[in-house]
Amino acid sequence: MDRDWNDRQPIYRQLRDRVVAMILDGELAEGDPLPSVRVVAAEYRINPLTVLKSYQHLVEEQLVEKKRGRGMFINTGARDLLLTAERRRFLAEEWPGVSATIQRLGFNARELLEAAAAGGSAPDNPEEH
Repeated sequence: MDRDWNDRQPIYRQLRDRVVAMILDGELAEGDPLPSVRVVAAEYRINPLTVLKSYQHLVEEQLVEKKRGRGMFINTGARDLLLTAERRRFLAEEWPGVSATIQRLGFNARELLEAAAAGGSAPDNPEEH
């Protein structure tokens, strides 16, 4: 996990989002344990209560399960649950802005697909729209 925190949202939320990204990216799989609260707090130099709050949100979202005396583990189906929720969130919150920018800049679908295939670089000679 990245060690840098930004000021745009609380640290517990950023930590939660990093765990979510690790699940979506396949770095954490179903049944995998989360690092202990103490380990994360020490490694990232944050308050253990911040880590606990982040982990508690993951439990409430049914992504993680507490096993008394053993720790916290990624739930079965967590990745599928996340994909559904994150896709909905993207379409509701981020896509309208992305879509408006695409229209404002006059991109067409082919240009966007070519740019994606080229690793995000723009075509040298954009075609007319």
